[in-house]
Amino acid sequence: MIVSQKKSFEEILKALGPMKKIFIIGCGECATTCKTGGEKEVLEMKKLLEEKGKAVTGWTIPDAPCIASQIKLHFAKNMKAMDEADAFLVLACGLGVQSVLDNDRRKRPVYTGTDTLFGSVLDMTGLILSERCAMCGECVLNITGGICPVTRCAKGLLNGPCGGQDKGKCEVDKDKDCAWILIYNRLKELNMLDNIKKARPAKDHSKLIKPREINIKE
Repeated sequence: MIVSQKKSFEEILKALGPMKKIFIIGCGECATTCKTGGEKEVLEMKKLLEEKGKAVTGWTIPDAPCIASQIKLHFAKNMKAMDEADAFLVLACGLGVQSVLDNDRRKRPVYTGTDTLFGSVLDMTGLILSERCAMCGECVLNITGGICPVTRCAKGLLNGPCGGQDKGKCEVDKDKDCAWILIYNRLKELNMLDNIKKARPAKDHSKLIKPREINIKE
């Protein structure tokens, strides 16, 4: 789940500038869950734009599995309305915005109505989105019992807790559990405590050199 939050309408309007005819693209997955790009938000945006004198030529909401994989199909389905547009407004993550750019043969301006925050999991209540993966390119979950210290430790420590943890809580944020205490308890449950006796080398930050690319054909 990629978490996003709404930009202010004033910021969006300023970005659109002189563009008069807008096609809106939402997201039926992550942005719908975040309430930033579902049908309700798309229709609200349409109304706000029209009140400011913009013409909305149409809108669409790609769904599962992801806007990035569905946008080509939605271009085909909405060709007439899209061809009438001067620009696109995408209410989805940054990946969705760039997928629209890559698939527009006319290379018109593409604007975003959201700020992309982080990759997350949804809790059992269906209300709280929590960051769980830093996408660091060097996963240690097999060693840490499935709990990521790179993301959940405020300091990203790889070899146990710092001296600041107090009664299982993080010194940076007393409301958050210390990631390494969680890891210790999990490994203890699994009878795998030997895992944390092995010192981990520093992260290979060359794996984070951007932009990254991988060939999935092989």
